Amino acid sequence: MAETIATELVKVLFQKLSDEAFKRIARAQGIHNELKELKTTLSRIQDLLNDASQKEVTHKSVKSWLNALQHLAYDIDDVLDDLATEDMHRELTLESRAIICSKVRKLIPSCCTNFSLTHRLSPKLDSINRELENLEKQKTDLGLLKIDEKPRNTSRRSETSLPERHVVGREVEKEQLLKKLLGDDGSSQDNFSVLPIVGMGGVGKTTLARLLYNDTKVQRHFEPKAWVCVSDDFDIFKISDTILQDVTKENKKFKDLNQLQKALTEQFKDKRFLLVVDDVWSENYGDWENLVRPFLSCAPGSRIIMTTRKEHLLKQIGFHNVDRLKSLSNEDALRLFAVHALGVDNFDSHTTLKPQGEGIVKKCGRLPLALKAIGRLLRTKTDREDWDDVLNSEIWDVEIGNATENGKDVENSDKIVPALRISYHELSADLKQLFAYCSLFPKDFLFDKEELVSLWMAEGFLNPSKSPERLGREYFEILLSRSFFQHAPNDESLFIMHDLMNDLATFVAGEFFLRFDNHMKTKTEALAKYRHMSFTREEYVGYQKFEAFKGAKSLRTFLAVSLGVDKDWGYFYLSSKILDDLLPELTLLRVLSLSRFQISEVPEFIDTLKHLRYLNLSRTNIKELPENVGNLYNLQTLIVTKCRWLTKLPKSFLNLKRLRHFDIIDTPLEKLPLGIGELGSLQTLTRIIIEGDDGFAINELKGLTNLHGEVSLEGLHKVQSAKHAREANLSLKKITGLELQWVNEFDGSRMDALEEEVLNELKPNSDTLKTLSVVSYGGTQISNWVGDRSFHELVNVSIRGCRKCTSLPPFGLLPSLKRLQIQGMEEVKIIGLELTGNDVNAFCSLEVLRFEDMSGWEGWSTINEGSAAMFPCLKELSIINCPQLINVSLQALPSLKLHQSLN
Repeated sequence: MAETIATELVKVLFQKLSDEAFKRIARAQGIHNELKELKTTLSRIQDLLNDASQKEVTHKSVKSWLNALQHLAYDIDDVLDDLATEDMHRELTLESRAIICSKVRKLIPSCCTNFSLTHRLSPKLDSINRELENLEKQKTDLGLLKIDEKPRNTSRRSETSLPERHVVGREVEKEQLLKKLLGDDGSSQDNFSVLPIVGMGGVGKTTLARLLYNDTKVQRHFEPKAWVCVSDDFDIFKISDTILQDVTKENKKFKDLNQLQKALTEQFKDKRFLLVVDDVWSENYGDWENLVRPFLSCAPGSRIIMTTRKEHLLKQIGFHNVDRLKSLSNEDALRLFAVHALGVDNFDSHTTLKPQGEGIVKKCGRLPLALKAIGRLLRTKTDREDWDDVLNSEIWDVEIGNATENGKDVENSDKIVPALRISYHELSADLKQLFAYCSLFPKDFLFDKEELVSLWMAEGFLNPSKSPERLGREYFEILLSRSFFQHAPNDESLFIMHDLMNDLATFVAGEFFLRFDNHMKTKTEALAKYRHMSFTREEYVGYQKFEAFKGAKSLRTFLAVSLGVDKDWGYFYLSSKILDDLLPELTLLRVLSLSRFQISEVPEFIDTLKHLRYLNLSRTNIKELPENVGNLYNLQTLIVTKCRWLTKLPKSFLNLKRLRHFDIIDTPLEKLPLGIGELGSLQTLTRIIIEGDDGFAINELKGLTNLHGEVSLEGLHKVQSAKHAREANLSLKKITGLELQWVNEFDGSRMDALEEEVLNELKPNSDTLKTLSVVSYGGTQISNWVGDRSFHELVNVSIRGCRKCTSLPPFGLLPSLKRLQIQGMEEVKIIGLELTGNDVNAFCSLEVLRFEDMSGWEGWSTINEGSAAMFPCLKELSIINCPQLINVSLQALPSLKLHQSLN
């Protein structure tokens, strides 16, 4: 049975109201009776939600009733959060009084000095109770009944996030396009020609382009190759910059388009390239001409694959008769549906389900995206009744009109949305809420899984009874496996929503989630109802655009997002009036992101945002965090990456008892606050700065038992004993990326033996480590664990500036190692079989091997009986600035096709 989002909100409220600790707080504040009455009324309403969730699809009045209930649920949650926050403040104040009473009271904000909230909350609770009772009285008019819930299959074991292995059909289309790609079609006077893939949304244009791009013959035929997703923001500078970065794998900055296109011209000159320009919406021929100008110097036979829904630009280029990509054939559509619904490409073992499958395929219009979504929905269901429910769902026939975005119709929404809405409708209430939240992201927005999970957690969407991060990742994997999310085309570490899934998210967001686009005009009273808001960064974000939000007193989310292909490009400015006049009015904010705006100070009012869970100030010009940041008792995530002027943290930082994620990558903090190891909830601490007697000691890490992810340990030359390093317990933490960094000064003060002992004790968890860097280590031998084959997940290793080391560990034994960099090891003279661990199958996964600045290196030999089996995957070997190297005997390498930079 389908669930409504209100079901999840009410369930969370019951959990909070039933908690004994919370009841104690309510009694202390004198509002226990009001909350008890509220819980009783909620219980009667909860009985109606199963019926309401079925009727909301076809009854607008029921949908409005559920919206009213959802708004009240938000209001109740705000009250409960007020109570919990006040209690935290009280406990911290009592604790602090016992230590430094007078000093701490100066840090207490005026909003929290009143220990009784009764006079403020009682009237609000009375009003909420009256509104709840009115909702309950409407049940008769709405025909809402108490019905038992049909048990749901909640098993997650059959879900998988692995990329799709099978593409069904498209063999004919692929072969036709391959001939055009690899042959000389003579269709262009230029050295390159355009190969269009045109079709409606969800028909599989990008899938077909990816098939071509990754084809073995295509990979061999073209060099270089690049992929760029364009969408409706046809910004030539950003698109060109993305293409250049994809080709060079470098992140150079250019002041203007002229310099950038000169660099592009040089990269493509006399080369036969392949470029995929995915999801083009622009119809401006002038923009296209400017974009492709650098490619005129390429070698003949170059190709540009363009995927688009629109034909106008193609006609201007010279395509007057374009073949549109059609829906799958009935046979292929049924096969694709079976693959995702049953795990096989036919119904031979499920003949009783075939009639329903055929009916569903027909209603999906044989569109791959819809078939995948509905198929994944039914993956765990082999009961014919469940398939009948989907086939006969009223949603297929509901007239919703065209969805709109930015004031214009979303193309084909009337055809695709009903099919996808069924997949959404069958999600559990908690998953519906998480997906609707993603309506805050613009189309083609690339998002990171961990960042999204942190946002979900900050909004209170993840049940706190277990690890919210773990639960969030599980939910993410379900949405990914059901095609609500996809892997980004060029970066498997990032994710994206298909345009039509984005349309669906926007449609179901209703009056709770608002993506406030650049030219949207909305009245103040209309904005007041929204709870979550995102907006697109512009070069200058003025106050006038946001002035109407002063009435949005219930807003929980103020999230800045980037539009376009490159989120890291450009400078952005935020009106000071937004900081001074607007944000102080939004006291219920839980998420605040001011990332990348050119602001130099954190506003003083920040401590009045006592509900705040997520604060992102990354890439700003702030010089310090004010002392009153310590009053943000609920703060879970604080991001200050790449804040180049931020050098210290406030003393009150240790008040952030609930802080779970603190990201300070590329921020020049000079030291960590004393006692940070006592923040037991902390899971992410990206930079750890070791100090001497009066600062952070490495053994303080023993208190951070949940530390995981990427960690950089800096100042390891200040570790005073190997015992302290052992007490850090790195092997018990789920660290995936580890950088071990000593000082880059090799003078008489370094203690070689101690550094070797310290490195021995810093062995991380071999089951989780994926990347390892050792920098400026002063010992003569690198610990054996560094090349131990038990590190089966380790894919990237970098050893840099370890000048005194005389030999290398057996890196060849690492089974998953793909990239190895050795730099600045001046005392290494001969590299022999120790590098391979004397294993004839050494370096079985290595793709890139780089040696740099090895001033004393004279010889290298891996010759051994059977050594021809080594380096089977090596693609690139670079030996740079190694002037003494004259003896190289590498029996395994001559047969390989390598990119070499040998001096």
